[in-house]
Amino acid sequence: MMSRFLKTTRSLIVLAGLALLPGLSFAVTAPDVMVKEVSDEVLEIVRTDKTIQSGDMTKALQLIDAKILPHFDFTRMTALALGRDWRSATPEQRKNLTAEFRTLLVRSYANALTRFKDYQISFKPLKMQPGDTDVIVRTDVRKAGQQPDSVDYSLYLKDGEWKVFDVAVAGVSLITSYRDAFGQEVKASGIDGLIASLKSKNAQNEGAPAKK
Repeated sequence: MMSRFLKTTRSLIVLAGLALLPGLSFAVTAPDVMVKEVSDEVLEIVRTDKTIQSGDMTKALQLIDAKILPHFDFTRMTALALGRDWRSATPEQRKNLTAEFRTLLVRSYANALTRFKDYQISFKPLKMQPGDTDVIVRTDVRKAGQQPDSVDYSLYLKDGEWKVFDVAVAGVSLITSYRDAFGQEVKASGIDGLIASLKSKNAQNEGAPAKK
């Protein structure tokens, strides 16, 4: 069940990864400006780093670790993906589920890195009012010869920092998509079954070569 779902969302994750790559530190600079500056930096690295282009997973993970992970709230992402079942999960289950979901997403982004060199990102005007603590940065992601895909990602202000907690590609929320699959898995085998399913998928991905 989980395997079939992950296959259908592969293209969504690849495009979402483009939006999620920037290191987002928005304390001073406007969110869209900062995203653009760091996106350009990351794309330039990918386009010039032959080891990443060749599928070097270690190098890809290092780039993600430096530019992404400090600026995501994986606990909130996991809670939103699990939905109401999060309330019934024990602290240990929440910790394990968050860790496995984080690993799944990070590995997916690392696999997508080699494809980013062929894409261009354009940013739409940011609709943000003074005092807003939730924002959506809207972008279009285009590959030469193809129609653009809208990639919109949501951030919220947490302890003085903006954190990413969802991405929507062509109007489809990454979190909502996982929520459907997670709900089915929990219904079939409980939260421990979901954790085991994610752990199994991560183990398979760990030994798989990066997709080009």
